[in-house]
Amino acid sequence: MIKPLNSTTVDVVKHPVKVLQFGEGNFLRAFVDWQLDIANEKGVIDAGVAVIEPRFADSFVIDTLNKQDNLYHVYLEGIEDGKPKKETRLVKVIQESFSPGKDPKRYEEVILSPELEFIISNTTEAGIRMEEDDVLSDAPKTYPGKMTNLLYRRFKHFNGDKEKGLNIICCELIEDNATTLHKYVLEHAEKANLGKDFIDWVEEACTFSDSLVDRIVPGFPRDTINEIKEELGYDDNLVVKGELYHLWAIGGKGYEKVRKLLPLDKAGLHVLFMPSIKSFRDKKVRILNGSHTGMVPVALQMGCETVMDAFNNPDINKFINDMVAKEVLPMIPEDQKELEAFAAGILERFYNPYIKHMLKSISLNSLSKWEARNFDTVKDNWEKAGKIADYECFTFAALLSLYGPKSGFEPDDNQEHIAYIRNNWDENDVEGMVKKIVSESGIFVRDFAAIVPGFVPKVAEYLKEINTEGMDKALKNFLSKH
Repeated sequence: MIKPLNSTTVDVVKHPVKVLQFGEGNFLRAFVDWQLDIANEKGVIDAGVAVIEPRFADSFVIDTLNKQDNLYHVYLEGIEDGKPKKETRLVKVIQESFSPGKDPKRYEEVILSPELEFIISNTTEAGIRMEEDDVLSDAPKTYPGKMTNLLYRRFKHFNGDKEKGLNIICCELIEDNATTLHKYVLEHAEKANLGKDFIDWVEEACTFSDSLVDRIVPGFPRDTINEIKEELGYDDNLVVKGELYHLWAIGGKGYEKVRKLLPLDKAGLHVLFMPSIKSFRDKKVRILNGSHTGMVPVALQMGCETVMDAFNNPDINKFINDMVAKEVLPMIPEDQKELEAFAAGILERFYNPYIKHMLKSISLNSLSKWEARNFDTVKDNWEKAGKIADYECFTFAALLSLYGPKSGFEPDDNQEHIAYIRNNWDENDVEGMVKKIVSESGIFVRDFAAIVPGFVPKVAEYLKEINTEGMDKALKNFLSKH
């Protein structure tokens, strides 16, 4: 018997609204709200969430949340210690959800509430941008404009009381997310002549925390929703599916205050607080994202479609694990045992049969991604250990092969860059071709050949073999020599 999901069929607990959340999407609900719900249950916080649509527009999710009295399930599946595991949770932390465009009075009540302590946002990568905006209007068009407006109204309402500042945590997938938002708020305040007292209040009473969020969230399980509803026993139209793994790194000038007010780590959650998340972000990018970017061109040319397909292939599996162990981890200046455990936890996620992570979607903009995620490992191996990073060179050769004219693959990348590679393809002078691509094309910010002597000949060696033998055999030959 499937029951409706609302407050008549579920016991709900009321919590004071201490968090205003800009964003109602799958990720925040399966990541932030899921964690806050657990922390409430464990008694380490007593905090409810008000969820708003960040553009102040109508939203199917907001409407559905209201129909379900802000209740929904998070459905997690994955592998833990080599065994399949599943967790479901009925999340009750959201106290209300609305669009400020429809209910400006309620929005004002929330932003001026003395109980409010946090703003948490995921307005997508395009949300934190600086452009002309009327920050004193009822609804500024950009997120930085809305944040400036919100803080100014709160500053005025409480007459500059420094006890009434807010703690802002950004989850947008850009580097220095909250630091950038902070900068734009101050720029808007200057342009709108909001006064030195307001700027001082923002600087002294408010905190802006950069954060790194990590959980794969495919979202609403459309293909299996009827079976999931039967399993849950509720007619839940906002189920969110995700992986078991989660990590939230929160840093910035006010991180100690944030940790005191929001001690999620004390609820057994994988939340790390630190003065700066930069080194942590770099580590995660090299291990997780660098592995993805290195693996994709190899796996796609071996007929794989998903990350799981790739890791079910013993040769690809060994190649990626060895690359991380031999070239990536030794170049990160941290305790190697701790790094090995960190990497093992990350790489275990690649074996998750319940998450369909398509290689084609990961391959988006692989040229710029390879430079950002993989080249620094090549550079460090040369400068710190005096050696060529063979594994990373092989991944770059595979990437050139994938983007070349014979692969049959159409990359989703800068069309001029793809055209340059294909127009300059020359199998009679592979080394000269690679040198042109890395040094003369303008595709990359840095000149790989000048920074790492020996990079071009090594890449050319592997590219020749891929061209003549095919990816399967070239990879087997590589592994037999390493």
